[in-house]
Amino acid sequence: MTIAATPKNQNFPNPLLTLNYEPALQALGDDYYDEVAAAEFPKHILRFRNDQLLPLLGLNPEAVTDNHFIEAFGKFQERRPFLALRYHGYQFGEYNPLLGDGRGFLYGQVRGTDGELYDFGTKGSGGTPYSRGGDGSLTLKGGVREVLAGEMLHQMGVRTSRCLSMIETGQSLWRGDEPSPTRSSVMVRFSRSHIRFGTFERLQYIGRKDLIQKLLDHVIGQYYPALQGKADKYALFYTELVQRVAELVAQWMAAGFCHAVLNTDNMSITGESFDYGPYAFIPTYNPQFTAAYFDYYGRYSYENQPGICRLNLEMLQPPLAAIIPSADMEAALANFEAHYLLSYKQLMLNKLGFDRLEIPEADKLIYLTIQLLNDTQVGYHEFFAELRQQFSSNWREDADRIFSSASIVQSSEQVDLLDNWRNLYHRVLNSLSPEEMDKVEGMLRRNPKTVILRPVIEAIWEPIVQDDNWQPFYDLLKQIHTNSL
Repeated sequence: MTIAATPKNQNFPNPLLTLNYEPALQALGDDYYDEVAAAEFPKHILRFRNDQLLPLLGLNPEAVTDNHFIEAFGKFQERRPFLALRYHGYQFGEYNPLLGDGRGFLYGQVRGTDGELYDFGTKGSGGTPYSRGGDGSLTLKGGVREVLAGEMLHQMGVRTSRCLSMIETGQSLWRGDEPSPTRSSVMVRFSRSHIRFGTFERLQYIGRKDLIQKLLDHVIGQYYPALQGKADKYALFYTELVQRVAELVAQWMAAGFCHAVLNTDNMSITGESFDYGPYAFIPTYNPQFTAAYFDYYGRYSYENQPGICRLNLEMLQPPLAAIIPSADMEAALANFEAHYLLSYKQLMLNKLGFDRLEIPEADKLIYLTIQLLNDTQVGYHEFFAELRQQFSSNWREDADRIFSSASIVQSSEQVDLLDNWRNLYHRVLNSLSPEEMDKVEGMLRRNPKTVILRPVIEAIWEPIVQDDNWQPFYDLLKQIHTNSL
């Protein structure tokens, strides 16, 4: 799953270095980036390689050796320009003009076999003009966490960046939020784009309407090509971005995921989830759950994510107003909640086993499910995993058979709530046609058996720290990748 067989004949060019890299962003000119060099590291130990992504690059995993990954993404033997991107951002509501890629760069851009353009972006590859006194490095634990986040969210159907590789680099780092000294890593993130809301905010800050126009044309041409040639393509771009972001945050909410740091510099212009720091999956349904220890007032709590994403879209309007009429953007943003609720409703019904929105009492079923999760504080992910495991077609015959072996209630009020939920679920099952009933189990199998709650991550990190034992990490990745099987 993570380490491929090494080909017997290694006397051929490194396929990761000979990919057809496209200078799509570089061609826009150096108003958007600074050329930088990668750091040199004392060691290069490949800890993760994402063989699932290689076919999308037109590569056979068996033809790519571990050393190829190290040459390309650890020793950085390719001599093409590496680009530290310039951007600003609103961080916890305050504008910060001192941002930019401070510990990474755009390694290159490659056209996938699906015709889409993808970015390789590093993290932990050394200092840049935007490091602000930092060392430009990534802790090994930070790399492990980001690998797991991308793979978990991908398996749960969330639009997300993923890690292409992670290499331990042999440096000792000092951090205030980890026992130090701690180990270091460099990773390569695979995503649609590293252009952020904050990229446009910087251009407004420096008063460059011309650069906003140029970048917006690039974004539409590469990531919204269906809009090319339309007279109102700019307004349509913002309209589609609003919908993409609304759907993305609905995916997070249904997945029980808290991003933790939804600053505008962490919002992708393609509506893709990326840049994972102190994220967490909620253990139980708790709207106030906050993932980042430094988010003292819960600005980016689980329940606040839809509102924050809407606010970030609103804060993107002033930079784009140089090109797009404000009235058009306001009209598009007014539809954010409707897009979000429609997507969230669909995703929650999917988790309950139903693939269409028109089932009777759908809204009430979702409401009762959330109420049950909130009042009982049963594990959020365990509830849906148990639903997957216990489901039987004979639930249509008798409501008492539904969750008959569940022990999630502790009070008479909770017993009544569970009974109400069972009776409603029973009625919905009996409203389905035989063909629809046959699909329920398949839909339920999308619910993962394993979710990377914080104790799960700590359990695989401890063997790495104590014994340099990576097998639990690889075992966990295998569990994640087979959740839906």
